[in-house]
Amino acid sequence: MRASFRLGRIAGVPVGVNWSVLVIFALIAWGLSANQFPRAYPGESVAAYVLAGLAAAVVFFLGLLAHEVSHAIVAKRNGLAVEGITLWLFGGVAELKGEAKDPGAELRISGVGPLVSLVIGLFFGAIAVLLALAGEDGLLLGVMAWLAGINVLLAVFNVLPAAPLDGGRLLRAAVWKATGDRTKASVVAARAGWVLGALLIGLGLWQFLAGVGFGGLWLALIGWFLIGAAGMEERQARLGSALRGIRVADVMTPQPQTASGQMTVADFVDHYLFAYRHSALPLTEDGRPVGLVTLDRVRGIPADRRPGTTLAEVSCRADELVLASPDEQLNDLLPRLSECADGRALVVTEGRLVGIISPSDISRAVQRGSMRDDLARH
Repeated sequence: MRASFRLGRIAGVPVGVNWSVLVIFALIAWGLSANQFPRAYPGESVAAYVLAGLAAAVVFFLGLLAHEVSHAIVAKRNGLAVEGITLWLFGGVAELKGEAKDPGAELRISGVGPLVSLVIGLFFGAIAVLLALAGEDGLLLGVMAWLAGINVLLAVFNVLPAAPLDGGRLLRAAVWKATGDRTKASVVAARAGWVLGALLIGLGLWQFLAGVGFGGLWLALIGWFLIGAAGMEERQARLGSALRGIRVADVMTPQPQTASGQMTVADFVDHYLFAYRHSALPLTEDGRPVGLVTLDRVRGIPADRRPGTTLAEVSCRADELVLASPDEQLNDLLPRLSECADGRALVVTEGRLVGIISPSDISRAVQRGSMRDDLARH
């Protein structure tokens, strides 16, 4: 999930927000200020309800952020790099680079998030109890009680044993510990996520058809998301198993043909297109990669503009390139490669280009890795 804009860094980790957060933020603030709070605490001004709804929504998202930051901090302490944290429509995600090295690390990284949400819920619950004992029965009590309930609910939902929820990670840690097989554990957790998603879709549609309201559709939407995410996790688990132990150098195309960014698109089409057997051409200066041109990018330039357009103008810029080292594990490269629009990685040693990796290279590696695993099982 890509961030639409960045908020800064917390504990050294970049924090971003996807535009979809605005949707759920508006729904929460509107639902509280226009419906729930006026019904439960009548007699207040419209401004008071709006302020209470906005404050509750802001604190709720701060709690989500604390949940994800806790994952990031524990992951870093267990040797994993954290590329960033992004808040989005369905909550938040801490983007970890790599996987936990053992079930214990998986347990610690996954379990801390729900624990933080539970602590936050209990904190606001304690404040609500103290306010009630002091005789407070207005909006302030309502905000504290709602924050307590929603954070406890978030903690409980997240520990359901189904991927991609934290509970799915906990289930994976348990199965991994019991069987010693990380891939099998990932598949079990992913299939549990599929089952939970199907149940939520069924429950949500039943509620909607029964006239309970649009909350049923929201449940169905969450279920649909869980099914999609669980299926992706299972595919990634099998892919990771096939590629385990394979280095970038094992699959890259070494010493690829290169070109200068000053070459025109017309020259490329006339002299390189049929002579070059690959669909991507690295651009270099003094052996260092400065861009990447693909046939799709060239195809998008009208014929009458090609003589006056350089490859540098249509290439993937230097700051957008995915760079890898020959000794890097292919599994570690894949997450970065999937975020690249051109789907290629340039392999460098001391800043100089030594190879390129394309989707076809990955595909061949997966086929060979899968064959290796099949032979090992038999």
